[in-house]
Amino acid sequence: MVKIRLTRKGKKKQPFYRVIVIDSRKRRDGPFVEILGTYDPLKNPSEVKIDTERAKYWIGNGAQPTSVVKKLLKISGL
Repeated sequence: MVKIRLTRKGKKKQPFYRVIVIDSRKRRDGPFVEILGTYDPLKNPSEVKIDTERAKYWIGNGAQPTSVVKKLLKISGL
């Protein structure tokens, strides 16, 4: 199964996340299929940049977004 989820980047205590498409059996920071966008929770307000067209494509092909990514997709206008 393919999932849309977050992968963590950034230094210690300075998280920065990428929204990625990945096989559900792979580890969190493992090899992914495609990067859909970014999420920066430290900015005020938090910054969400997601390619909604590619997200629609992957959801249409059966990719399951996690609960956090669902909220981020809603914020970005999907």
